[in-house]
Amino acid sequence: MTERSDIAAPGGPEPDAERQRGSYPHDQQPWGASPGGSEPVREPRSRPPALNTVEFARWAWRQFTSMRVALILLFLLAIAAIPGSIIPQTGVDPLQVRDFRARHPELSEWLDRLSMFDVFAAPWFAAIYLALLISLVGCILPRSWQHWKAMRARPPRAPRRLSRMPVHRSIVVEHDPEEVLEAARAELRGRRFRVSRRDGSDSVDGEAGHLRETGNLVFHLSLVVVLLAVALGGLFGYRGTVLVPEGTGFANSVVQYDNLSSGPMFEPSDLPPFSLEVEQFAMEFIDSGPHLGLPDNYEATVSFVPEPGAEPEPRTIRVNEPLNVDGTLVHILNPGYAPAITVRSADGDILAEGPVPFLPQDDNFTSTGVVKVPVAADTGPDIGIEGIFLPTAYIDELGMRSIFPEPRLPELYLTAYYGDLGLNDGTPQSIYRLNQDGLEQFEVDDEPFRAGLGVGETVELPDEAGFITFDGYVTWVNLQVSRNSGKEIALIGALLAVAGLSVSLYIRRRRVWVRAVPGSEGRTVVEVAGLHRSDGGNLEDEVNAITDGVQRRLDPERSSGET
Repeated sequence: MTERSDIAAPGGPEPDAERQRGSYPHDQQPWGASPGGSEPVREPRSRPPALNTVEFARWAWRQFTSMRVALILLFLLAIAAIPGSIIPQTGVDPLQVRDFRARHPELSEWLDRLSMFDVFAAPWFAAIYLALLISLVGCILPRSWQHWKAMRARPPRAPRRLSRMPVHRSIVVEHDPEEVLEAARAELRGRRFRVSRRDGSDSVDGEAGHLRETGNLVFHLSLVVVLLAVALGGLFGYRGTVLVPEGTGFANSVVQYDNLSSGPMFEPSDLPPFSLEVEQFAMEFIDSGPHLGLPDNYEATVSFVPEPGAEPEPRTIRVNEPLNVDGTLVHILNPGYAPAITVRSADGDILAEGPVPFLPQDDNFTSTGVVKVPVAADTGPDIGIEGIFLPTAYIDELGMRSIFPEPRLPELYLTAYYGDLGLNDGTPQSIYRLNQDGLEQFEVDDEPFRAGLGVGETVELPDEAGFITFDGYVTWVNLQVSRNSGKEIALIGALLAVAGLSVSLYIRRRRVWVRAVPGSEGRTVVEVAGLHRSDGGNLEDEVNAITDGVQRRLDPERSSGET
């Protein structure tokens, strides 16, 4: 038995330990063999040189424009849009935003820092949006160039052994090879294959399904078009909301809006100079069945003046049927009720009167609001009124609330304060909330003053401070006036995206070869083989159909036997 040469001598170190300690010089260790010659030893790899600035920039660009990063950015954009559907948005419903701020003042401060009340105009959302756009363009352009070259290239040459292909069929015909190959060329062209036959070749090469990649590229390019269209609308578009009580109106100017958000390229002169008056706003609700209390119809009848000096035109605005003014759309958002309240002094002088919009707090339009009555300093303190309007009032041990959104039993419950409203100190205030700093609540017999009024009823304030009359109510509607300059382009992009996706899903890329070689007894052996370049489809049926088609072209009346 041969003695192993890598066994350590008595008292000497183990060879493996020596190798681990690096005691053998690298120039004395041949590749693939240990110093003893019994075990392969791999030379340690040297670290690649560090990338210079240009090489690192190229590597970073390749990573950034990969489809993997584009999908990650698309996923991040979807996640970033979630707060916009959960948290009230200023551009969609400013009334809910005001109510949310009043109920959660501390949380609102943090949400404001993160631009959560206007997510789609936030800088961080725009950064993700822009990164996705650049990544998609950087990914699509190289793929488009490669696809263009692939479409212009000749189909690949037939393999030497077609029988090894996934789908293969062989037949014997009485015609010579040239005749067979011409028939095969015609058959493949008739099936929309790109066909090629190289000089001296005994086969015809065919390839089809490049439209699959074309559809894929069209889909991704359409996404870029949609993103650009949305960006265009964000640059030049605007969206404003205005609360209009029934019987009043507004003119389309910047100062008339309760809230107006616009793109950086928007100019106030871009606003069309129309005006309208809400003559009647009707709200209808389902009054029976499982959908009791749900809205059935909102309809605003308006007097529309397209430009100053023009004659008024009657128009109707419904949900999903906006008023279109040369591309500017006037939509109905959320409606509500405005109780008409008159406040008089003890002497009978009118201090305030008219409808005051109250904000709905539930689906049955239980609404809250305030009336601020500034009073001259030499006459008395200011008066602040907090009220709850119930269209269909119901009171039980749970409290007072409305049980149906229509005004079937309207009542107004209120309390009042006196003192300084702070209207002259320059601090902006919400018209829907009463700042009680500097105010004291009226009391009756050491209890807070409260009153419930039906339509037409009057209550006297304590200490002969005046009178409050509930005169009735009107409806109000929150109108949204908006223009999106890129919506037509976005629609075209969306349609192209659907078309491209359909093409990429239903078209298969495949290759087919037809070879004809002389056989015995003057016959010709014909081989037809196919190869999938994408998943799906039944390539075997197509190869059989091509084979049968070639036979029919060679002999329309009868086909040769299959071997």
